[in-house]
Amino acid sequence: MRLARRPAWLNKKIDFDKNRHTSALLKEIGVHTVCKEAKCPNISECFKKAHATFLILGKYCTRKCSFCNVEKLRPQPIDEEEPGKVAEAIKRMGLKHAVITSVTRDDLPDGGARIFARTVELVRRSQPEVTIELLIPDFKNDPAALEAVAKSAPDIIGHNIETVPRLYGLRPGASYARSLSVLRYIKRSNKLINTKSALMLGLGEKKDEVLRVLEDLRCVDCDFVALGQYLRPSLKHTEVVEYILPELFEHYKTEGLKIGFKHIESAPYIRSSFSASSYLEKPKN
Repeated sequence: MRLARRPAWLNKKIDFDKNRHTSALLKEIGVHTVCKEAKCPNISECFKKAHATFLILGKYCTRKCSFCNVEKLRPQPIDEEEPGKVAEAIKRMGLKHAVITSVTRDDLPDGGARIFARTVELVRRSQPEVTIELLIPDFKNDPAALEAVAKSAPDIIGHNIETVPRLYGLRPGASYARSLSVLRYIKRSNKLINTKSALMLGLGEKKDEVLRVLEDLRCVDCDFVALGQYLRPSLKHTEVVEYILPELFEHYKTEGLKIGFKHIESAPYIRSSFSASSYLEKPKN
């Protein structure tokens, strides 16, 4: 059955004319963003505010998730200057909270963990007051790689669970149990680090499956979670099965807070790095 056209709450206008300065700056420095490579629907809103989520380890991914717009081509050689470029971009953009993610690099012995750690080091050296959030791949659950990233001591380390276990066929090469293990390992390695995950909804998951995932995340002491509507980047990608009502997003937030998450963002246009600084803000009395 063909899905009905997008409902009114998903009619966000993307205005690229308002982000030219940010785009030009990022191009000048030579850094990639997941905002652009993944066709994030929030790109114009974030770029207008001079916000961006940096994409390291090149821009080509070694995995073939059917929902993701990041290109799947032969990986590029590691750019040893990339950490410095990201640090420069963060400084010139005046960011107070920086989010750094990557493509998955299964071709690298450490999955790129060294570059993550080096990026944190250079950002801290350049802008010690900036809070840092990493959104990491699973590194094949390699303890040495996870330890290297944990020792770099960012403020948040996120790893996205993405969907419910039944739908993991959308993530070739990934494992639900492995992703939970990654979050568990990070928290055990450094309890001062806040851990975070995210789910896309509208892929055909059931309500009880989403609630079970939230419970599983709390069982590995995950602190933060983001829930948003999956939107198909192109006709080549996995189809949207359902548009989730805003009321259901609010329900998931309420239930998640009940079981102990410190902060949850749950709404149709929420993405794992959207409104990222809000997770570290102290709740208002």
